Amino acid sequence: MERKVKVVQFGTGKMAVYTMRYVLEKGGEVVGAIDVNPNVIGKDIGQIMGKENMGVKVTSLEEAEGMLKITKPDICIVETMSLLEDVKGALLLCAKLGINAITTCEEAFFPWNSNPNVTKEIDGLAKQTGCTITGSGYQDIYWGQLITSIAGSTQKITKIKGSSSYNVEDYGIALAKAHGAGLTLDEFDKQVASVDKISDEERQKVIESGEYLPSYMWNVNGWLCSKLGLTVKSQTQVTIPTTYKEDIYSSTLGATVKAGDATGMSAVVTTQTEEGITIESECIGKVYSKEEFDKNEWTVYGEPDTTITVTKPATVELTCATVVNRIPDVINAPAGYITTEKMGDLEYRIKPLNEYVR
Repeated sequence: MERKVKVVQFGTGKMAVYTMRYVLEKGGEVVGAIDVNPNVIGKDIGQIMGKENMGVKVTSLEEAEGMLKITKPDICIVETMSLLEDVKGALLLCAKLGINAITTCEEAFFPWNSNPNVTKEIDGLAKQTGCTITGSGYQDIYWGQLITSIAGSTQKITKIKGSSSYNVEDYGIALAKAHGAGLTLDEFDKQVASVDKISDEERQKVIESGEYLPSYMWNVNGWLCSKLGLTVKSQTQVTIPTTYKEDIYSSTLGATVKAGDATGMSAVVTTQTEEGITIESECIGKVYSKEEFDKNEWTVYGEPDTTITVTKPATVELTCATVVNRIPDVINAPAGYITTEKMGDLEYRIKPLNEYVR
């Protein structure tokens, strides 16, 4: 591509500050931004990034379609919510206009196994207009490519087990609430844990209805199975609340989480495959106490056993850098809803983004 890659930022919260800066540093151009927050609508994106004004103001959701038609971006970065149903409108708008989109929505990483009907709807429209829609972020490498690379050096695999923790304070109020942060244990049981106290048949009906609430690892296990060529025989999910012995103030919630109440949750997803390989993955998202920190650890069991641990990963920055480095892959991919395991391994972009676009 001869010119700079043109990007529109959808959602201008904590993550967007990084992605917009990274786009600019990688030789891209931010031509527009969209938000629903009246406090940021009309603001220059330079203000949001803590820089000088850049002549690009945040547009309201109501005026988004008109702005997109005028700016004609190569891709939209959608950084708003964690469930596909919540970003459906943004992704369908991009698909309708034939604009590529990449989203940090965790369910969007592999939504075929949690909300297939909405995924098919987006996929069909994107194919009609010739654009690509996908989900990416921290999980693309640290719960995905890193693990499949280890698998590639293993003679025989019997089980893959992973655990990752992150501070919900870093990702905004939507994510914190999705993890049950601030709920009493009784409220957590009714609002969060109850979704998994059902049979496999009941769960499948909920999935087909589009109302299932997957933990992040539900979609990660689906991605891993697809990448490794495994056939899913069964998949279950269990969520339990995390607590702390003392009160913890959450700036994201704007409230104090009382001692003994839910600071967040641990979700364990277990996948049995026809090939005999079990994948058991856990994500722990909560409001951290002072002594807690992010950690990512995975073990591939078999011949040989291999464990890799990433201590204190900068998950926010890694998420945003992953999304920006994926931009050329998305633009180059076939039309439709294409998950990243089908795009090839993610690479570091040393040259401007446009030089990787075919």
